[in-house]
Amino acid sequence: GCLSGKVQVSYGKGMAGILANKLAKKLMIPSAGEHQLMVSISHHDGDLHWDRNFNQQTTVRSVFTPVGSKQEGYWIEQTGKLRVHLTVLVKQGGWYWQCNKLSFFGVTLPMFLFPKTEAYKFIEDDLYRFHVGFCLPLFGTFLQYGGLLKARLND
Repeated sequence: GCLSGKVQVSYGKGMAGILANKLAKKLMIPSAGEHQLMVSISHHDGDLHWDRNFNQQTTVRSVFTPVGSKQEGYWIEQTGKLRVHLTVLVKQGGWYWQCNKLSFFGVTLPMFLFPKTEAYKFIEDDLYRFHVGFCLPLFGTFLQYGGLLKARLND
């Protein structure tokens, strides 16, 4: 399937803004403001493939692999050399991702080295509402993006 729509990107100020710009470049997130986002979702060999494209430019590819069962399981999101273990908390009909483990080039990294992430998605008036935000102690939220996406037929 495919989702598309306008999303809002915002950065923190001061040192938080500097950190946000560095992280945004690595994640290929555009400058602050309103942008067009298209997400193509496909299924291959038991994995979900999410290709995110801002403003018809560079595509960021993530592969989500389910591990285990519904009660004891988790997802592994692989984006480039970054691998994240995620569980899903279901609250008020939405999915809230919780990061439990990170590895880079196969090396597990301590969670305290990374910003706290808030990421969720749910359906709102037949649209896909999502939010991704990163924050650090003392700096607060320094990068966030989200919006409403509409399902569309694959081209």
